[in-house]
Amino acid sequence: MLVGPVFTRELVTAPRRMRFYVAPAIYVGGLLILTCTAWLLLIGTQQVRTVGDMARFGASLFQFLAPLQLVLAVFFAAIATATAVAHEKDRRTLVLLLLTNLSNTELVLGKLFASLVNVLVLLAAGLPFFMLTALFGGISFSQIGRVFVVTSVSALAAGSLASTIALWREKTFQTLALTALALGILAAADILLASGFAHAQWHGTPLSQWAAGFSPWSALFAAARPQLAAARLPWFGSPLHMFYAVAATFAVAINLIAIARVRVWNPSREARPRTEETDEFRRTADETTRSIHAAPGKMRRVWDNPVLWREVCTWAYGRKVLAIRLVYLALFAATALAVRWQLRTAGSPAHGSLALTLIPLFILSLLLVNALAVTSITTERDLGALDLLLVTDISPREFIFGKLGGVFYVAKEIVLLPLALCAYIWWIDALSLEHLIYLTGGLTVMNVFVATLGIHTGLAYGNSRSAVAVSLGTLWFLFVGVAAVMRIMISFASFQFQLAPFLALMIGGSAGLFAALGARNPSQAIALVSFLLPAMTFVAITGFLQGETLGVFIEIAVTYGLTIAAMLVPAVSEFDVAMGRTTE
Repeated sequence: MLVGPVFTRELVTAPRRMRFYVAPAIYVGGLLILTCTAWLLLIGTQQVRTVGDMARFGASLFQFLAPLQLVLAVFFAAIATATAVAHEKDRRTLVLLLLTNLSNTELVLGKLFASLVNVLVLLAAGLPFFMLTALFGGISFSQIGRVFVVTSVSALAAGSLASTIALWREKTFQTLALTALALGILAAADILLASGFAHAQWHGTPLSQWAAGFSPWSALFAAARPQLAAARLPWFGSPLHMFYAVAATFAVAINLIAIARVRVWNPSREARPRTEETDEFRRTADETTRSIHAAPGKMRRVWDNPVLWREVCTWAYGRKVLAIRLVYLALFAATALAVRWQLRTAGSPAHGSLALTLIPLFILSLLLVNALAVTSITTERDLGALDLLLVTDISPREFIFGKLGGVFYVAKEIVLLPLALCAYIWWIDALSLEHLIYLTGGLTVMNVFVATLGIHTGLAYGNSRSAVAVSLGTLWFLFVGVAAVMRIMISFASFQFQLAPFLALMIGGSAGLFAALGARNPSQAIALVSFLLPAMTFVAITGFLQGETLGVFIEIAVTYGLTIAAMLVPAVSEFDVAMGRTTE
């Protein structure tokens, strides 16, 4: 078998935890809650009398749930495969696998398919639910089948990309950052092809139709259309046929690269013995012995906070972090050019069009800061460096704030460049000074929130894969949940019928946040902010849709500020408890 021993080790010999069986039930339950919420909003705003009304509801529901499932599948497929390989590297077990008689194909494909099992199980659990929604009318089983094929192929391609990057890079942050940047570049290219150059043509076909052959997002909407034959491409016919070919070719090609290079990339140079230094030492062994008191070089003075000094003055995250900065700078430049192009063509574009261009960059920046924060803790734990703190006099305050300061220093371009872009938009009079203050203040609060969330989850969970999954999963669910709420609210204009259905979503979101943030170290503060965060986010969204600005900023700043404070205190105290020390 191509995936035999490693795949068997992951699925058969390793015991499955309870969340493997609970996750599909939670996923289907979430789909059911969204469906019931949409139905309550429908019957609260209009009368359902005919079969046509039911069919329109079924089509609208399908157009809402299908993209949501694609986003979750692609994200968790990439995160699952990246963290699985990175976990093997951090624990030094990948080197042991390389010492066995496993072939490169068994090693690469075994880890890939074993990591994708959780995502495939969720898709299999959601398929019967989507089939039941077809009973509303408005959609066919062929549409559902095409959507699930597109979603599965996209998840396979994303997992293959993340697996190859994880096998190539040594540091966990490098793996997560490059994976997120690659997905961000794909999303930016999709937006560029589908909207910016919609009138341009290639071989007599608009670029917006060619985008469906390369982008999962565009391919999904093409698969969800009732009439598949409406768009035809040269050589391929249907855009979906081209997407299947492109995605499959990409997955095969990138896995072949990983199979060919896995034993070249691993073990990395950091783990290999330094033979050159050893030979140099042997050649100079017979030379005159230097004084043991002579300094080997220029002495570097350590700051009062040694943790912050290490994060700032050394390559704690590897030298390859420079490549991540270059890729991010390229993506930022593309976003800035897109904003400039909109301002030139539209003169004074609407804030909504500018927001669609800026939001992907903002979300990507927050994800990178969060990934850097959580891996700064998990990497130290996997290397056993946290145990050394037992014999030092480093205080919890120095450790926590030293890590936070190091995160913001390493990610200074990722934090400051979006703020600079907002200032540029204000400078050319496309944004008022008041809105600039609200926007930059909100971004600053969110950056501190995601960094604190990463530190908190990194300390709360002893397993690196769990810490990364909970941290990024919480952040991603927050973004996706907000987008889902906004989509439903925009679809129905009457506010008085929305509060009751959304109470269920608030309660479910609060329970999920408390399980993620306070399950390992519960406190009254964590319980309070877990209840307030979804409710105040709902209030902020409602105020934003009603044209409010100052109220939205105050609600976001106060709510997320309280969440930051609630996470910092347990993080400091848990540091003592986890390391076997008592708080002073």
